[in-house]
Amino acid sequence: MQASQASRAVAAAVSIASSLGLAADDVTVLHDSNKLTLRLLPCDVLARVAPVAQQVARFEVELAERLAEAGCPVAALEPRVEPRVYERDAFVVTFWTYYEPVAPSQLSPAGYAEALGRLHAGMSRLDVPAPHFTERVEQAQRLVADRDRTPALPEADRELLGDTLRRMTDVIGERGGAEQLLHGEPHPGNVLSTQGGLLFIDLETCCRGPVEFDLAHAPEEVGEHCPGADQALLRACRLLVLAMITAWRWDRDDQLPNGRRLGEEWLSLIRSALDGDGFDVPG
Repeated sequence: MQASQASRAVAAAVSIASSLGLAADDVTVLHDSNKLTLRLLPCDVLARVAPVAQQVARFEVELAERLAEAGCPVAALEPRVEPRVYERDAFVVTFWTYYEPVAPSQLSPAGYAEALGRLHAGMSRLDVPAPHFTERVEQAQRLVADRDRTPALPEADRELLGDTLRRMTDVIGERGGAEQLLHGEPHPGNVLSTQGGLLFIDLETCCRGPVEFDLAHAPEEVGEHCPGADQALLRACRLLVLAMITAWRWDRDDQLPNGRRLGEEWLSLIRSALDGDGFDVPG
C-alpha cells in the first residue's frame, strides 16, 4: 500500500480492535502488499486489512471456518471476537490468531507434503464456489498482451510468455486430471511453521483445478513426497506457474523488491525448461 493509505489502514484496524476490547497500543507491519498484515500488541492478534474495493475477506473468513471444522491445517480466526469482516474508513479488517514462528528448518519437504495433502483432503469435501485456475491464467495473458501495462517487456519475451501460458494451459487440460478446490498459492510464503505444525494462510487465492497446480507452487522436493501426483502434469503446472509469476514481475505497477531482476531470471528458466522438454521456443 502507499504510505498515506497504509497509515489509514493501520488506524482503522486499531480503532476496530479497541472497540472490540482488544488492546492495540503497539502495531508491527508483518507484510505489506495489496493488503496489510499487522501484529497488534498487547492483545497479540494478527489483523489483515484491505481496501473495501479489493477484498474478498468474507469468502476467506467463511472458508477458514469450514476448513478448521474439517480439521484442516489452516490458521485460525481470533477466538475472542466474532468471526466476521469488520469495516471502517473504506477498509475491511479481519482478526486472526497470531502464531509465534519456529525455525524455518522445520519446514521439511515431507511435512510440507503431508500438510498440503491434509488441506486438499478437507477441501475435496467442500462445495464452495470458486474460480477455475484458468481465470488466473487469463489475467496473466491479458497482462502480457497489454503493452501499456508491461512496457519494458521485450517483444521476443512477450511472445515467449504468451505462448507458454497458452501451451501449458492446453497441456494441463488435455491431461484431464481430477479437479477440486485448491489453495491457489500454497508457496512457502503462505505456510506458517508453528509449534503445532504447519498451517496454511491467505485463502483468498482459492480456485478449482488439479492438485498438481497447488503442488507447482511448492518447492520441487515437496512433489517427490506426493507419490499420487501425475508427474507429467506437475511439470506442466510448474512451467505454467513460472510463466504467470514472471508476467506479474513485468507489470509496471509491480512492487516486489528486485522484481525486474527476478523476471529476467525466470524468463531464462522458462527458455531452458522448454528446450529441455523439446518445445519450440519463440524468439
